[in-house]
Amino acid sequence: MLLGSATPNIETYYRAKKGEIELLTLPERANKKELPPIDIVDMKDELNNGNKTIFSKKLYDGIVKSLKNKEQIILFLNRRGFSTFVSCRQCGFVLECDSCDISLTYHQGSNNLRCHYCGLSKRLPPKCPECGSKYLKHFGIGTQQVEELVKEAFPEARVSRMDIDTTSRKGSHEKILTKFKNHKVDILIGTQMIAKGLDFPSVTLVGIIAADTSLNLPDFKASERTFQLLTQVGGRTGRGELDGNVVLQTYEPEHYSIQLAQKHDYISFYEEEIELRNAFDYPPFINIINLVFSSKNEKMMIATAEEIFNQLSLDISEKLMDYKVQNLLGPNPSLIYKIKDRFRYQILIKCSDEELKIIKDIVKKRCIIDREKKNKKRDVKIIIDINPTSIL
Repeated sequence: MLLGSATPNIETYYRAKKGEIELLTLPERANKKELPPIDIVDMKDELNNGNKTIFSKKLYDGIVKSLKNKEQIILFLNRRGFSTFVSCRQCGFVLECDSCDISLTYHQGSNNLRCHYCGLSKRLPPKCPECGSKYLKHFGIGTQQVEELVKEAFPEARVSRMDIDTTSRKGSHEKILTKFKNHKVDILIGTQMIAKGLDFPSVTLVGIIAADTSLNLPDFKASERTFQLLTQVGGRTGRGELDGNVVLQTYEPEHYSIQLAQKHDYISFYEEEIELRNAFDYPPFINIINLVFSSKNEKMMIATAEEIFNQLSLDISEKLMDYKVQNLLGPNPSLIYKIKDRFRYQILIKCSDEELKIIKDIVKKRCIIDREKKNKKRDVKIIIDINPTSIL
């Protein structure tokens, strides 16, 4: 099997450095051109200078220049919809999904509120359901709103948007890309589906609207995902004869993942990240087993999670005398506590390679075998994920 990436995940590169996987490098682009320069713009400075738009001066001027030269532009924002949530300015009430513990996203075209987890769709109410106020306001920004603002700022430009909402119909994905390839679109706006694999020689500008979207998630892989995404989307420009440029807008310009993405420097990012992983006991230096409990019966779900946590604590301490108690974490509410009417708790177990086999057997006994014997599987669902790609 051949694994190929400009930004391999930390665990894979660690294995390659140890010699478990043969490492082959391609230090140059196929066309021998330099990677495009990335200009970091601190959006705090833009605000202090009186610019309240989503376009920094550098990005706005870059779009004007590319349009004037009949060149193409990609604008990236990893958040779909018109706004991220709707809140009442009178009482602060946030409109949330009935089935999931998450705010609803406003989609202007249909004037609907949608849940991006369970698919619930409902009309935007004329008044606040909590206090009856008419002052409902949209907060945050999504690709749909970016599209609208781009059309207002550059009325002469031909604009297209590519996200889950515009590519849900069969063939729509290819249709949008074909139009862009045939120069029937000047500005393509999209989420991470435009970040990788696209090769359009006429793209001379990539604008990253908000680089911080994935940076502050409570996940140990947040910095890695941010670096990967920024590096990949930055590589969509300067792929032909024309030189390319990237404008990266952020509120955290000093963060190492952003600084090193600017330099296209994966090796330095890896070295920085691997030190942090080692210091805080995260993969690849340790294994993580993530147990997620979910049920429509909240009390039963919590009781089950607590019961199994206590059983695991006893079993592990009996089998592994030197096991660090602080490596068994939980049970705690998941970041998104409810999805599709199911309440969620999780337990995290950290363990070494030597401990992994024993702990897997303990987890299998307590979470699968014992529960099958007692016929309790239907009430509370348990998902077991070993070294998960995300712990959210």
